[in-house]
Amino acid sequence: MSLLTKDLNEIRKVGIETLTKELGPVATAYFIRQFDMGKGDYTTERDELLRDISTMEDFKSELKAMNRKE
Repeated sequence: MSLLTKDLNEIRKVGIETLTKELGPVATAYFIRQFDMGKGDYTTERDELLRDISTMEDFKSELKAMNRKE
């Protein structure tokens, strides 16, 4: 079966297998991350997430509270 007749999932699978074989798993992950721009506004989301956390003690308290909720 030629590459042109394969569906996109098969092409993606073969591509990742080839990259992993040639580069190794870590370098493959770094390579793929180059093409993912992500979404959203990191700075705004971070500011909102950390709005009430200004010290390490605040962070530890928030983390403990989150663990209690689980």
